[in-house]
Amino acid sequence: MNELDSLVASAQALFAQSTTPADLENAKAQFLGKSGRITEMMKGMAALSVEEKKSTGAAINVAKQAIEAALTARRQALADAELETQLKAEALDVTLPGRARMAGGLHPVTITLERVEAIFGSMGFEVAQGPEIETDWFNFTALNTPEDHPARSMHDTFYVEGGSAEAPNLLRTHTSPMQVRHAVQHVKRYQARLDAGQGMPEIRVIAPGRTYRVDSDATHSPMFHQCEGLWIGENVSFKDLKVVITDFCRTYFESDDLVLRFRPSFFPFTEPSAEIDIQFQSGALAGRWLEVGGSGQVHPNVVRNMGLDPERFIGFAFGMGMDRFTMLRYGVNDLRLFFDGDIRFLSQFQ
Repeated sequence: MNELDSLVASAQALFAQSTTPADLENAKAQFLGKSGRITEMMKGMAALSVEEKKSTGAAINVAKQAIEAALTARRQALADAELETQLKAEALDVTLPGRARMAGGLHPVTITLERVEAIFGSMGFEVAQGPEIETDWFNFTALNTPEDHPARSMHDTFYVEGGSAEAPNLLRTHTSPMQVRHAVQHVKRYQARLDAGQGMPEIRVIAPGRTYRVDSDATHSPMFHQCEGLWIGENVSFKDLKVVITDFCRTYFESDDLVLRFRPSFFPFTEPSAEIDIQFQSGALAGRWLEVGGSGQVHPNVVRNMGLDPERFIGFAFGMGMDRFTMLRYGVNDLRLFFDGDIRFLSQFQ
């Protein structure tokens, strides 16, 4: 075996001993690098004759090609081994069942809203939706709320850009503006019958939705949900209000022995007015009176703003907090849990 054959054999043996790409590159440098043995042999050809250069150069090229072929083969072998190791580490058992995604569901307050709509729907109430950015007129003036009322303060209400100084825009503080909005549309629909002295279908509607006030603690949120209700006709009394609210509350809480009381109060848009209190007869809240809403006969000024004659048309309105109803139904004691987005909490209601 001549010197070149021995050199090729040494390179092949050293490449075979290399277990990492870095080791292989170090081994390559000993033979094919700037100071490698093949490179040194090529430099030594300068002292040879023309004939010797031809034969020696050809032999060196053959050896160089053999070393490069061994280097390429070892590189491929290391790459294959690394891939094999990776595949084993990331192996998938295709016989195992797939990872199922958790099914989504409705938010607890949304569940409450749908339940409320279904109960009132069974009593003949329509569902109305209105804008959350409301005008001062619909939110306050049309509801008999005077300009010096505390609710119009910047500290209590979110005012937004748009409108004018005389008629500013705001985030609605309640869904009560839908009383007038829906009634005005209803009256326009039957205006010809009214002008002719004929009657019109009763206005029986609820307006669930988001509302906004500057308030935040364990039982209040700057954004909360409310459901407004309105029943206007020619012979609608406070007795009808008591019957409707009592039936609704007992149905919602699935408790026939639920006790209600209507406590005298004041609201600008109703007269007389009453707070709605409930008392459970069993469970953790047994014996306690809890305020869940406000109600009353619609004020004559509000009836006028609907485009109706208060001497002929009468009715009642009520408003209830849907977040509080959700808290009572599910035993939640902190309103903020509904808005934190904690999947551990929300998944309990699915």
